[in-house]
Amino acid sequence: MRLPPICALPRGRRTGSRLIRSLPVSKKKKAPTLTSLRGVADMEAAQTWLSERGIEDIECIVPDLAGVARGKMMPTQKFLSGPVMTMPSSIFAQTISGDYPEDDDRFQHNPIDGDLYFRPDFSTLTTVPWETDPTAQLMHDAYTRDGIPVETAPRNVLKRVLALYEEKGWMPVVAPEIEFYLVRPNTDPDYPLEPPTGRSGRPEAGRQSYSISALNEFDDLIDDIYDLSEKQGLEIDTLIHEEGAAQMEINLRHGHPLELADQVFLFKRTIREAALRHDMYATFMAKPMSNQPGSAMHIHQSVTDIETGENIFSNKDGEATREFLSFIAGHQQYLPHVTCIMAPFVNSYRRFSRNTAAPVNVFWGYDNRTVGLRVPYSKPNARRLENRVPGSDVNPYLAIAASLACGYLGIENKLQPDEPRMSDASNIQQSLPRGLMEALALFEECEELIDVFGEKFFATYRAIKQEEFETFMSVISPWEREYLLLNV
Repeated sequence: MRLPPICALPRGRRTGSRLIRSLPVSKKKKAPTLTSLRGVADMEAAQTWLSERGIEDIECIVPDLAGVARGKMMPTQKFLSGPVMTMPSSIFAQTISGDYPEDDDRFQHNPIDGDLYFRPDFSTLTTVPWETDPTAQLMHDAYTRDGIPVETAPRNVLKRVLALYEEKGWMPVVAPEIEFYLVRPNTDPDYPLEPPTGRSGRPEAGRQSYSISALNEFDDLIDDIYDLSEKQGLEIDTLIHEEGAAQMEINLRHGHPLELADQVFLFKRTIREAALRHDMYATFMAKPMSNQPGSAMHIHQSVTDIETGENIFSNKDGEATREFLSFIAGHQQYLPHVTCIMAPFVNSYRRFSRNTAAPVNVFWGYDNRTVGLRVPYSKPNARRLENRVPGSDVNPYLAIAASLACGYLGIENKLQPDEPRMSDASNIQQSLPRGLMEALALFEECEELIDVFGEKFFATYRAIKQEEFETFMSVISPWEREYLLLNV
């Protein structure tokens, strides 16, 4: 299948000037081979791949609903002996703090916490380059004992949405952009985060958007990010310095949604490990510091015809199709109902602030960064929609699935968008929910989205987020002590 060039930025070279940096990668996706850095065809090929590299242990990984890596470490010989990996079903019912929600009328735990069965996806096999012993990592998919895909497993949620497109003869193409902060190590959560010290010996103080010199403050760390990524076969398109102090953004090359979600998941692990090598933390919190901008994971999306490889968003004359406008309208209609996935934690809603680059609405416009839905100027075969609502704290599988679900429902229901916004819309009245509980209420009332995701996923996700909110409410904040302690 031929993919449209969804990213129009030029690919740079690895030089001392890293305003834009990129890894040398092939323009055409090649089938995995035994000598590839990433991915093999089956167990037999995996055995050869592991033997060639002297791999001693394998991390068998399963992303949970928060995007946390769960799984088991196995000696290579045990993995090759063929037993199916099992883990308790409760791994898909944990909150970010490790707690479990209470049962209610729609959500019930497995009363015996029985096992789920996990099958390896050999196309994801790659090394773990930060380990001292030769180690590989391999993503797994969750199934019941009867071989039915588990509805609450994030990779399966994304596959479920992609199957809707496949039934139409379509294949979505996505390109995520991930923002993150580098911060000083923070071992006491009562203290605010601070920017780290760069090679000049001084932390950043002001805003440094697209600054080469600010990026070069962290040259050694950036080199490690590139080296660790290259060893895993991960493809970085560009890396830039963002607006915040020690805030970076990595753009990934466009491709298949499941593959790109895997890459985001692995990049987060990689960047955190690289930062620890340099006595820093890398954080993907949506709003880690009150006086700095938030961090987003923008998602560029287009849809191709499986048979022809053509972008269905453009007619032969180069004009936008009805499907493209309905794709936009679907986001306008349904994004408020999936904001609890695009902004999954209490902290996420601190990012949505007027008069900033973070969206407070679901307006759309051409090359307009003050709206939630931006259409970059491009050639017809690269026509796409950028969803600017998700924060960098999202589970990439769920965020991509939710965004594509909005577009799909828009096309199915032949929705029409409003007029594009041509001016600053960053201070216009909000149409997105302002807090997690409000977002969950909107999620719960949309039957069409519940049908897309499945009742079990909906009920489990809602219960987990409600429990996380209750945990948050049990903590007294510094603001409350500052303004209420002696005044009320």
